[in-house]
Amino acid sequence: MIDLRLLREDPDRVRASQRARGEDVALVDALLSADERRRSSGVRFDELRSEQKSLGKLIPKASADEKAELLKRAEQLKADVKAADAERDAADAETQELLLKLGNLVHPEVPVGGEEDFVTLETHGTIRDFGAEGIEPKDHLELGQLLGAIDVERGAKVSGSRFYFLTGVGALLELALVNAAMAQATAAGFTPMLTPALVRPQSMAGTGFLGQASQDVYHLPNDDLYLVGTSEVALAAYHMDEIIEADRLPLRYAGFSPCFRREAGSHGKDTRGIFRVHQFDKVEMFSYVAPEDSQAEHQRLLEWEKQWLTSLELPFRVIDVASADLGSSAARKFDCEAWIPTQGKYRELTSTSDCTEFQSRRLSIRVREGKQVRPLATLNGTLCAVPRTIVAILENHQQADGSVRVPEVLRRYLGGREVLEPVAK
Repeated sequence: MIDLRLLREDPDRVRASQRARGEDVALVDALLSADERRRSSGVRFDELRSEQKSLGKLIPKASADEKAELLKRAEQLKADVKAADAERDAADAETQELLLKLGNLVHPEVPVGGEEDFVTLETHGTIRDFGAEGIEPKDHLELGQLLGAIDVERGAKVSGSRFYFLTGVGALLELALVNAAMAQATAAGFTPMLTPALVRPQSMAGTGFLGQASQDVYHLPNDDLYLVGTSEVALAAYHMDEIIEADRLPLRYAGFSPCFRREAGSHGKDTRGIFRVHQFDKVEMFSYVAPEDSQAEHQRLLEWEKQWLTSLELPFRVIDVASADLGSSAARKFDCEAWIPTQGKYRELTSTSDCTEFQSRRLSIRVREGKQVRPLATLNGTLCAVPRTIVAILENHQQADGSVRVPEVLRRYLGGREVLEPVAK
């Protein structure tokens, strides 16, 4: 959530942020009104309680005639205090409810617009000219079937659409990717973490995934637990309700977990293969830093993502995501999109978001510097979302006979394999 003081001092900035997100601007005024009622009712409650205490001291000393009048006033004050307390609680609850609906403040450099209004910041690698090589590129599913690596038919039989099996060398390729990603993250100073896939409602809400993203979340009502769509949720909630000493920052974690997404609203999109699925594994980077360091940390996370994709020898571009496509927690987001030959376009492989103090305020995570205690900043960045990375590797490194060249960074984790060969049928 945002700082209420900032809302009071500069409501126009918050209105502009809501407008850029394509969200309800009227929410700002409703929140201002609720906050004013919360504060005024709090003042009234304090004044009445003070009068009540003073009256309590006068009654024992009063004469018989005065005491009757004072007792009458005490009864009225008791009712007034109770009413003021209820009014304060109601205004506070309304304020908190509205505050949780408000997205993070959009960074001033973020391009304004929807999904297609991003700005390309840089491009890396060379797109292969398969025509010049005399190759008709196969898509990842055809290649995966040739390699005995992907089985979507049995995935659908067992679990339904958008589920899959990674088999044989496909399973080994996932393990190689996870190990290589964790090795890079560990070398960069991240603490490896295996995180829970089920979390409580306060963890999910605290990271902002029960707002606009709630339709994509799986909920287990009998247990009131949520399946995470990213280990960001568990990593953000790891220090919930804690005060962290400033000299411990930055704290950096690399979480590996299964991820579950309903993919609501994606009917008809990416239905072939394993690009958009309901369950996948991912290595996620997560940072806790002082608020003034968040933009520099955001650039560092992006550099680690670029290092990873470069090591996989993939052509990719970096985009500055537009305001209406940010997600409620992010003030700014950069995506790295890899070239997918059979689609003829770049598709998202990694994403890194600067969430500033938005999540830490919701989760009550603070940093102590001397006598000062304040919210810190949280940031997240995908290092390796496994299925999409497999898609990009298979398609970009395929050879004419249906085999796939293994990027050098993965070979040590695949028993020295340099090429993945088609299996005999």
